[in-house]
Amino acid sequence: MSDCLFCKIIKGEIPSYKVYEDDDVVAFLDITPVNSGHTLVVPKEHYEDMTKIPDELLCKVIRVIKHVAPAALKAVGSTGFNLGQNNGKVAGPMVDHVHFHITPRFEGDGYELWTGRAYSDGEAEEVLKQIVGNLK
Repeated sequence: MSDCLFCKIIKGEIPSYKVYEDDDVVAFLDITPVNSGHTLVVPKEHYEDMTKIPDELLCKVIRVIKHVAPAALKAVGSTGFNLGQNNGKVAGPMVDHVHFHITPRFEGDGYELWTGRAYSDGEAEEVLKQIVGNLK
């Protein structure tokens, strides 16, 4: 996609801080990091929706995450990270090119995960039934 920010980074049209690159996947530092070492892992081929990526390519992306995350954590002195992927406009991706966030975490960094809520009576059973039905 010609106007995609990540496609331009992948093509070298926009500078980035690449930490890893192979034929199919690239990883680079987020320019607005949550914490130091916040790295994005991106398939080179453009997909807006994670569910549309071929399984083989998605597996390659995950393998890169597994390889890059420990290096990023060691670089910034972190012992844990959040792995995030915002899929679909309502989830809030800043760029419509599938990407995964490796976000190093630190004790007392001030970031909190969202809070959950309890299911109402019968809601979990109904949702379960719908999900299982949609898997067929």
